[in-house]
Amino acid sequence: MPLTQDQVIRFLKSVHPYDALPEGAVETLAPLFEPWEIEQDFSVYDYGEKLPGLFLVYEGMIEIRDENDVVVSHLGIRNSFGERGLLRDGVAVTSARADEHSVVLVLPPIAFYKLIEEHAPAKKFFDRTRIEKPREASLATSLVDTLMAHNPVSCGPETTAQDAASLMRDKRISSLCVTEGTALTGILTTRDLSGKVLARAMPVTTPVRDVMTANPVTLAPNAIGSDVLHTMMEMGIGHVPIVEGGKLVGIVTQTDLTRFQAVSSAELVSEIAHAKTPDEMAEVTARIPQLLVQLVAGGNRHEVVTRLITDIADTATRRLLTLAEEKLGTPPAPYLWLACGSQGRQEQTGVSDQDNCLILHDMVTDDDMPYFHALAKFVTDGLNTCGYVYCPGDMMATNPRWCQPMRVWKEYFSGWINTPDPEAQMLASVMFDLRPIGGHKHLFEDLQEGTLKRASENSIFVAHMISNSLKHQPPLGLLRGFATIRSGEHKNQLDMKHNGVVPIVDLARIYALQGQLTAVNTRARLEAAEAAGVLSKSGARDLLDAYDLIAETRLLHQANLVKDGKAPDNYLLPAELSDFERSHLRDAFVVVKTLQSAIGHGRGMLS
Repeated sequence: MPLTQDQVIRFLKSVHPYDALPEGAVETLAPLFEPWEIEQDFSVYDYGEKLPGLFLVYEGMIEIRDENDVVVSHLGIRNSFGERGLLRDGVAVTSARADEHSVVLVLPPIAFYKLIEEHAPAKKFFDRTRIEKPREASLATSLVDTLMAHNPVSCGPETTAQDAASLMRDKRISSLCVTEGTALTGILTTRDLSGKVLARAMPVTTPVRDVMTANPVTLAPNAIGSDVLHTMMEMGIGHVPIVEGGKLVGIVTQTDLTRFQAVSSAELVSEIAHAKTPDEMAEVTARIPQLLVQLVAGGNRHEVVTRLITDIADTATRRLLTLAEEKLGTPPAPYLWLACGSQGRQEQTGVSDQDNCLILHDMVTDDDMPYFHALAKFVTDGLNTCGYVYCPGDMMATNPRWCQPMRVWKEYFSGWINTPDPEAQMLASVMFDLRPIGGHKHLFEDLQEGTLKRASENSIFVAHMISNSLKHQPPLGLLRGFATIRSGEHKNQLDMKHNGVVPIVDLARIYALQGQLTAVNTRARLEAAEAAGVLSKSGARDLLDAYDLIAETRLLHQANLVKDGKAPDNYLLPAELSDFERSHLRDAFVVVKTLQSAIGHGRGMLS
């Protein structure tokens, strides 16, 4: 269908990143796009073919397939495709065909390269490479939105001084925001009550408006922590309300600044290491959500955030083991406490249960077992008290099945490898993520190396493990958009754990198995797989970038929930994301789907 330049210009201005280009840029770019009309079932390009340019769907629906001819995406109006190949060597890494009669706009390669070179919004949109981030959060880099108390306690100007004092006492706060509707009119502090009401012997029925500080100094949510500190120092105040568009949205106090600077993983680790009881430890671990917010706000990478959070869980586990031994006495045989799941992989977030087990020295006797059962109960109960809830699948050391001598553990792994039924696949997947936490670590070394060697050499077992790893699929819809949860409490949301990071965790585990790699952390496994040649450099780069985006989106979602006073979870509403974020997240899921397809059609896959 012929398109006029005005039609192309209007269309481009409705599509990101073209809508973010400077004045006149779209008008200059529009004549460079060539309209292609493609009939249903006709090819746009084939895998490995030299790409004629960047494609933008103007009308219709385009089906994208990977190198194994597996459908990975259906793209509708305003979707781009072909950029991955263009940003490599100009060769298509997928194939594309028209699902229905379609019209696409094609931007030649030279024009595409010039677009991303000259315009930052285009470079940011199309270039999906990982951006280096700072590793430490500070007041100088953290937004006020991260520091402030959301939904601050307020009162009306006619509230009496006595009622205001009672409210501050009950809420354990040192100030009240005085509002009329949503507008801030003043602030009342404990210093106002003592210095004005008490010192001047004013009646307790005095209205707040007579003693409050009217029209207080405020800041916007996009201010940074140092702005708050400088304002407090300059004005001699200890409370700064946060106002946006004339509406009160939060408040920052000196206590908030102190708490922010005090909350660090090292501080929490130190306090836990010296705690005397599980309850004391729980008071410390209760601050983990705030640590998560602080680390995410500071721009830390997801693997840094999860590693620091996991270090706290490791410390809590070791401290509980020490307390258990103090209570129960010297262990009758050497033992090793191991974590699996997210703690084993050092990937804990704001939502974590516990998965653990005990390996005992073969010298252990039946008479010794009550000691280890008591130790397991003490530690798992303590972890539950600290917020690491009991494993729903009972994958814990309190289950006698997972508290056994080394010889039994060797029999377990041999059985799973030799007879890979569905339960064996599931258990092997969990147990291949084991990591020693406390006790005699030498008990694990021979088990890990020997098991990896036998497992990788058994092609039938590897095939079953691959099949099991493909049970979790990225949430790609048949049509444009995401495949969200269809019913229940989380209807229309994305499960960023089971459909987000888990498919990548499963892929990394398979690569580690194939290469006999001892790394347990997912990112470390992917990097080791690339170094060992198990995963191609291009595949590793794509998958690492996809993993980073998905994992960081998940963490940001959890941090936002904590800031809103809610418990963190893994369920994300796509509508909360911008068009830019949705596009990138969808591309990340496509990469995962492509790598799943590749491993599914590769060595050892069951038909």
